[in-house]
Amino acid sequence: MSPIPTGRLFGDDLVLTRTFRAPIDDVWASLTEPDRTAHWFGPWEGDAGPGRMIKVQMVHEEGKPWMDMTIEACEPPRRLSVSNVNDYGSWHLELELTEAAGVTELRFTHHLTEKDNPGEVGPGWEYYLDGLVAARENRPHPSFDDYYPSMKEHFEAQR
Repeated sequence: MSPIPTGRLFGDDLVLTRTFRAPIDDVWASLTEPDRTAHWFGPWEGDAGPGRMIKVQMVHEEGKPWMDMTIEACEPPRRLSVSNVNDYGSWHLELELTEAAGVTELRFTHHLTEKDNPGEVGPGWEYYLDGLVAARENRPHPSFDDYYPSMKEHFEAQR
């Protein structure tokens, strides 16, 4: 498989989109229900809500680590904003959904910091979002080797 990178940099925002022939509520469930996130990113546990912290497992990473994520905003079924701060840096992610005529678009934004390298970050999010597509279509999860390092130059060239 040779996936094509779709992500674009807009200032310090790395933006990727995916389109689904599905109602917005169903796509929202794929992004927020732990039994469904488990198929493409990892399960999560905790008492979810704005200002609260949950634990998320990254099942496609070495060692399947758990990390703390803070829910900054949750506006079902349109917007989810989460953040994470750890020894390696920080993430501030926004997921926004729009629906028209039974087609839902996901706009995924990673607000980059000065420490983030788009050539390292971008391929990972392409991989995970294609994993979301694969999970929704009952296909096998993609291989990260198809994304990195082949997509690195696409993202670095935009800086």
